[in-house]
Amino acid sequence: MTSILVKASSHEYPIAIGENIRFELLERMPKTYTTIMIITDESVAKLYLNDIKSNFKTEHVVEAIIPVGEKSKSMKQYEILQTIAIENGLDRHSLIIALGGGVVGDLAGFVAATFLRGIDYIQIPTTILAHDSSVGGKVAINHEYGKNLIGSFYAPQAVVYDVETLKSLPIHEIRSGYAELMKEALISNDHFLQKILNTYVTDVPNDILQEHLQEGIKVKATIVEADEKEASVRMYLNLGHTLGHALEADLGYGVLTHGEAIAIGLLFSLRVSEQIYNVSLPYDAVYDWFIKNNYPIHLDHLNIDQLINHMKRDKKVVNEHIQMVLLKAVGEPIITQIQDEDLRMYLESFKEKLVK
Repeated sequence: MTSILVKASSHEYPIAIGENIRFELLERMPKTYTTIMIITDESVAKLYLNDIKSNFKTEHVVEAIIPVGEKSKSMKQYEILQTIAIENGLDRHSLIIALGGGVVGDLAGFVAATFLRGIDYIQIPTTILAHDSSVGGKVAINHEYGKNLIGSFYAPQAVVYDVETLKSLPIHEIRSGYAELMKEALISNDHFLQKILNTYVTDVPNDILQEHLQEGIKVKATIVEADEKEASVRMYLNLGHTLGHALEADLGYGVLTHGEAIAIGLLFSLRVSEQIYNVSLPYDAVYDWFIKNNYPIHLDHLNIDQLINHMKRDKKVVNEHIQMVLLKAVGEPIITQIQDEDLRMYLESFKEKLVK
């Protein structure tokens, strides 16, 4: 088992990564709690809810099961979960456990951040993608105008990452998670990038997967510790997300997985970086890797006007100007303001490259 300590402004919290550690929760909890509310989705509940409940023999445990998918990161589900918490008597000494992928983690974390002005929560991620979202304390729900527009910075008490739960993932979820690992490699160093480029997502040995997850988490933890509230360098973690989030909102949440949308956004960021900074980046190698691993990156029906509108509603926009994270080189991200007319030109050119 590996443990990584993250230093948030409010407290330090450990990230435990290992096999079958979902059965060792009591020793990873910082204190005892009056009530424990487990929030999960319908798919994960069938697989792992009883495993998590088995940790608690005497504690009062409440279950809350949400529908699967990005559409559950909504005001409606947020209100439902708050109501469950109130009706079951949760108080300031209660704990919320987020058991699932990024949707569950973001939603449950936002419930914890706002219930009684904030109670403790623990992340138990069950997807590769959630290695990113479970670390750093960004919690949120979506609005029809954009992704994660309603949220907070609220650090968990612990992250318990049992890699045994990843064996049940469908291939599209593995692809989704590896897109975020690709992002972390691009903003950190070429050595990590080459590891990802040499990986087939359909055939990743467990020890190699753990190595990739540890490296990705360390990249994120280092950045989060330097800039918890996204005032500067934490924005580097948004590489590929400006277009990726716009695609999710434009196509409808759930049409592409988050990581599949980010894959397209990463390619766009690489292409724009090459054009603006006149540099040579591994666009072709990354594109070929996405193709080799069957990412759905060929889109021929993109509405440029709608995409720009979604991008201008993104939380990273400043004074109505779109800010993108670009690269001057692998491991050298830079925040760049893009004018609307230039963005349109880049999108039109990029769209042509995505058509089969």
